[in-house]
Amino acid sequence: MGRALTQDDWELLRSTAVEAMGQAYAPYSNFPVGVAGLADDGRLLSGCNVENASYAVGLCAECGLISDLVRTGGGRLAAVWCVDSRGETLMPCGRCRQILWEHGGEQCRIQTPEGERSLAEILPQAFGADDLTKGAR
Repeated sequence: MGRALTQDDWELLRSTAVEAMGQAYAPYSNFPVGVAGLADDGRLLSGCNVENASYAVGLCAECGLISDLVRTGGGRLAAVWCVDSRGETLMPCGRCRQILWEHGGEQCRIQTPEGERSLAEILPQAFGADDLTKGAR
């Protein structure tokens, strides 16, 4: 996104994340999660967690968000907000921070329980595509 995020952008992200959380499939943990993001071209994206009886193959909400980003044309994430069943801000797990990094990079903004941050702040010294080329021989 070429412009600064506004309060309206953040409010739209939160309300969309809450809406997505309402569609979560979480019969095992009873911990529904929703997430919303803005792509760099202004597209509004969302995702929710989808659990599985084989716990390890469940999908975090952020996986759905990235799937929505790719499905609707790709690009980069500019901003993300993740919520729990009460609509409270939820910090993505480490795996999901890495997934968000891949599709948003250090400049992507994220709401955290402590306020708005960059992905670089919540995933310092992140591993990315550049690291693969550095290690190639």
